[in-house]
Amino acid sequence: MSTPTFDSLAFLQSHVDDTLRFYEPTALDADGGFFHYFKDDGSVYNRSHRHLVSATRFVFNWAQAQHHTSRAPYRDWAAHALEHLQRFVIAQGPAKGLHAWTLQDGQIEDATAFAYGQAFVLLARAHAHRVGLCSAADVARAFDAMGDAFWREADGAYADEITPGGTLIDYRGQNANMHMCEACLAAFEFTGEARYLQRAQALIERFAFQLADQAGGLVWEHYRPDWSIDWDYNKDNPGNIFKPWGFQTGHQTEWAKLLLIAHGCAPDARYVQRAAQLHCSAYQHGWDSTHGGLIYGFDTEHKPCDSDKYFWVQAESFASAWRLWRATGDELFVQQYRDTWAWSWRHLVDHQYGAWFRIVAADGAKLEDTKSPAGKTDYHTMGACWDVMAAGGLEP
Repeated sequence: MSTPTFDSLAFLQSHVDDTLRFYEPTALDADGGFFHYFKDDGSVYNRSHRHLVSATRFVFNWAQAQHHTSRAPYRDWAAHALEHLQRFVIAQGPAKGLHAWTLQDGQIEDATAFAYGQAFVLLARAHAHRVGLCSAADVARAFDAMGDAFWREADGAYADEITPGGTLIDYRGQNANMHMCEACLAAFEFTGEARYLQRAQALIERFAFQLADQAGGLVWEHYRPDWSIDWDYNKDNPGNIFKPWGFQTGHQTEWAKLLLIAHGCAPDARYVQRAAQLHCSAYQHGWDSTHGGLIYGFDTEHKPCDSDKYFWVQAESFASAWRLWRATGDELFVQQYRDTWAWSWRHLVDHQYGAWFRIVAADGAKLEDTKSPAGKTDYHTMGACWDVMAAGGLEP
C-alpha cells in the first residue's frame, strides 16, 4: 500500500470523495432522512432507528459536500436531511420545540433533550444556511432555543440534559459546550452576526481557560451543578461514547482547533498559546509510543485509561496539528499531522470499501464490523479534511 502525500489538496479532496462514496449508494431513505447504521461494506443493518446526532451530521456532510464540489445530488440530499430533522421536534410538554434524542419507526422514542444534540441542530442549520437551504432567522431560532433551555448566564455555560418529564438534571459537562462553541463559530462565519462569536468566545474562556486551569491546564469532562470538577463520574466507564471518564485526548485537540478558528475570527495570542498547550499535552500523554496513533483517554496521572484508537481522535488531532503549524510555523506540528495521518491510513482508513473504521485496538487490530453506527457518519473525518483545506497551506 503506497503512502500518499497527506499535505496535498488533491489528496484530501480525493479522500473526501472516497468517503462520500461509501455512503452514497445506500444511505438515502426516500421516506425521510438517511439510514444511520452501516456495516463495513456499506450495507444497512438497522433501517428503522434514527439518532439526532447522525441526523444533524448528515446535514453537515451533504451541505459541506455541496459547498466544496457543487455536484448533484448533494444540495438535494442536504435539504432532505434538513427536512427530516423536523421529525425530532418535541411537539408538546416542558421540552416543546427542542429536538428529541432518538426516533423509532418515524416516531419519537427517547424525548430526552440533550444540549449536545441541540448544539448539532445549530451546526446543521448554520451549514444549511451557507448553501441557501435555510434563513439566518432559522439559525437564530436554533441558537435561541438552546439558550432558553440550557444557557446559565451566571455559570457562563450550558447545562446538559432535560428529561422527558421536564427536569433539568444535575450533571454538567464540557462536551455539549465544546460542540456549541463549534456551532457558534460556524453560525458567525456564515451569518456575520457578532453574538455567535461572542458566545463562542465566552465558552472558550470558561472551558479552555477557567475550568482547564482547575484541572492542571487540561479540559476535564464532568462537573457538578456548581461547576466543580467531578473526578469520579463514569470512572467505571472510560469508553462511554458521549460521557467518557478521563482526559479525552481528542477533546484537548478539538478545543485547540476551535481556539485557532476563533483566533482567525478575532486574533488573540492567548488563544494560540493555549491551543498549543492543549495540543502538545494531548500528544505527550496520548500518543502511543509502542504502536503509534492517539489513544482514547488518559487518567489523572496521565496514564492510559483507554488505549483503543478511535477514528475521531486521529481526525480532530491532525486538523489541530495543521492549524497550529499554520499559526506558528513550527515544523513539529506538520510532522504530527503527517504521522497521525500515516497511522490512520494504515489502520483506520478502509481501503476496500471506503470511509474509516470507527475503532481499532491499540495495535490497530479490528474490533468490530459495524463501521458506522449511529452518531458517526464520518462527520469528524471529512470535517477535519475540510478544516485543513480551509486553513490553507497545502500543496496542489
